[in-house]
Amino acid sequence: MTPQIVVRNLSKFYEVHQKEPGFAGSLRAFFRRKYETVRAVEDVSFEIREGEIVGFLGPNGAGKTTTLKVLSGLLHPTSGEISVCGFRSFDRHSAFLRQITLVMGQKNQLIWDLPASESFLVNRAIYEISHGDYLAVMKELTDLLDLGGVLNKQVRKLSLGERMKCELAAALLHRPKILFLDEPTIGLDVTMQARVRDFLLEYNRRHGSTILLTSHYMADVVALCKRVLVIDHGKLVYDGDLDALIERIAPVKYIRIVTPRPMQASEFSQFGEVRSIEGPKTMLAVPREQTSAVAARLFQAFPIEDVTIEDPEVEEIIGRIFTEKLLSR
Repeated sequence: MTPQIVVRNLSKFYEVHQKEPGFAGSLRAFFRRKYETVRAVEDVSFEIREGEIVGFLGPNGAGKTTTLKVLSGLLHPTSGEISVCGFRSFDRHSAFLRQITLVMGQKNQLIWDLPASESFLVNRAIYEISHGDYLAVMKELTDLLDLGGVLNKQVRKLSLGERMKCELAAALLHRPKILFLDEPTIGLDVTMQARVRDFLLEYNRRHGSTILLTSHYMADVVALCKRVLVIDHGKLVYDGDLDALIERIAPVKYIRIVTPRPMQASEFSQFGEVRSIEGPKTMLAVPREQTSAVAARLFQAFPIEDVTIEDPEVEEIIGRIFTEKLLSR
């Protein structure tokens, strides 16, 4: 199957003016400006197949949003080849724009002082959606996102969660094949985050849409994405299965046990690394391949009331990647 998104050696550099402080610095900059080259994205390559949901991970300033803006045609790349649905994104052909959408959680596309339904009508006109198709899409999105009570409220009077649902609906009126989502759940409470994730999964199931998602909420990535791209300082450092990344970076599992009495760390030294002890509750870090054997030995050695075995949190793993530079190309 031909990939729907193809990126080859994408780079995006900026020339940023460097001004010295004070009046003297302003005067010198007036006659002779100094510039520094910022390598926002450098030599990035990947492919995404139709219907995939791919997580795009990285710390702030890593190049995620810049990449999405290049893929959606908002920025022209410094170098590299890009194909999205067979188009060069930066040419911004109308046929290309009808097949993609970009949702940025920190940007507002709805008209602030009008009801969301009015913005929907504007988008309908822009994309030349027929009356029948518009009614069908609106019914589907209203049901999936539970928009019935908010469509006729002024956008500025909506809660953040209500506004984000309307932002998603506005972005999907033309039934795009590709969704570029930049922090779509930012600022939302846990319940609303879950509802947005459920909606994206169902929308992907119904329409086979391709989704490239950035998020600092690892719950979004775990729930939606089997594959992740990891970018750091503009360079792609990982492209592959999320579970494989977890096993690669975190070669241990945690065994949590509860005993009838408080225990000492020395009593567990032969079983693994003691990460914490709080009264009768103990957490051990054990090599993945030894987890079952160690759990069996613990049952033989102690009267255990409860035991759980779990992977480290994804937040912990991703944090280690960037703080300890555990990935390299």
